Amino acid sequence: MRKIAKIIFNTLSTLSLKKIIKLLSLVLPHPLFAILSFYATIKSFTLAQKHFPKTNSNDGIGNAFRHALWCCLIMMYCCKISSPEKSLKWCKKMTDLHEELFPNELLQTQMDLHNNKVGMNLFMELLPGIHRQFFETGFFTDFLLKKTKTAAVLRHPDENHGNELVYLE
Repeated sequence: MRKIAKIIFNTLSTLSLKKIIKLLSLVLPHPLFAILSFYATIKSFTLAQKHFPKTNSNDGIGNAFRHALWCCLIMMYCCKISSPEKSLKWCKKMTDLHEELFPNELLQTQMDLHNNKVGMNLFMELLPGIHRQFFETGFFTDFLLKKTKTAAVLRHPDENHGNELVYLE
């Protein structure tokens, strides 16, 4: 936990004042969503480290897994206190802002945005079959671990890989 706190502090310390204000303008009006999203961030990071110790923080398959799981968990936690529609809208805003605040190369950004969308789609696909109050982390972890077996390498920003996870070589 101390390691995660250090990573978060170091990451936030790299932000300019303008970016901090942009982040605060998103999280202050929705403090519960922000807290739940923060917890989802820690949980997804921890699970990705566990399952993909070598590729969870680079452009590999572990990163693809982490981004998709992150979105599933944000939506799962937020749906426990709000509607799926509001949770989806929040998740999209939060994860898109993450890509804006911490910019990458074009292909890395496309990969992250695509995998975020895969996670949001997975949650919405599972939603009709399970009451949102009964979702558990394991539902998404198991499903996404299977999806890592069919993940595709993203070579060009315009490629369309549908609902498959993508990663960079």
